[in-house]
Amino acid sequence: MKLLYTALLLLVASVTFGQNTDQDNLIALGKTYRSYMFRTDPPKEFVQKMTAAAPGTLQATTRFVGQTITKNNQLLTKEYLTIPDDQTLRNVYAVRQINYNLRKENAPDHHTLLDSLRTAPTSRYELIDCYYEMLFAGVGNKNQPFNWSKTDLTLNEYGLQDDTEKGILFLQCMQACGTHIWGYMNIVKPANTKEAYSYIKRYPKVNGNKYYQYTDLYFPDFQMVIIKDKGLQSYKSYYLNKYYELLLSHLVCLHQEGAKEAERQELLLSSVLKERALYKYSVYQPTLEKLFQVKQP
Repeated sequence: MKLLYTALLLLVASVTFGQNTDQDNLIALGKTYRSYMFRTDPPKEFVQKMTAAAPGTLQATTRFVGQTITKNNQLLTKEYLTIPDDQTLRNVYAVRQINYNLRKENAPDHHTLLDSLRTAPTSRYELIDCYYEMLFAGVGNKNQPFNWSKTDLTLNEYGLQDDTEKGILFLQCMQACGTHIWGYMNIVKPANTKEAYSYIKRYPKVNGNKYYQYTDLYFPDFQMVIIKDKGLQSYKSYYLNKYYELLLSHLVCLHQEGAKEAERQELLLSSVLKERALYKYSVYQPTLEKLFQVKQP
């Protein structure tokens, strides 16, 4: 009995040590991500050494984070576009939460934060949203100049389980694309449609087609925390609204830059601009409804 008791104590100690080690490594990854996620580059060979030192349980997470801080990274390849296993998704989410925690005054202890994530599991959809948000942000921040035109997002090849998961990837990609033209369309007066349109021409394809021809966005809406301090929000009301804003900007660019009528009609009729049932998710609903109104003689 005494030997059994001793063995159990050793087992508990080893499990606790393993958990603490992984937590410490996740905290270190969160700090690394915060330091180098934007335009600042890590020291030479930093990423290689970080990846080589990672324990087996965090290898996939460390490789992914390493890519998000690496210039001219490989995040748009199938290796990283393919959804990872559930544990890696949770680890990546934890890294982002540590990054957020580092930006707070009077923030909770990092270990306490990670413990809370383990006791209150995050939904799979939110984990997937986090993964692709970090992925596309990593491409946008580190791969310059912007040119995703050679990328074809083949959504059936990435291990995504349903239309919701595919929609999350698509909307996160479009959110990232939209940030590159937002300033030209909303800050510059008048709007610089020439420059914005030059970016739109470099958007990726989806399933072999132009990005806007992807219309499988009728997946059930769900709620999650999207903006800090706003509580639970409708996913589609936030991201589909952003996507409609991008499509309307594209339409304005076609008009202002002298595109042929056939091009404007293709955008109108091949995209969700024609999907009236989805207008309710956008603050641009009145504008969208006017697109197909028949003018009275």
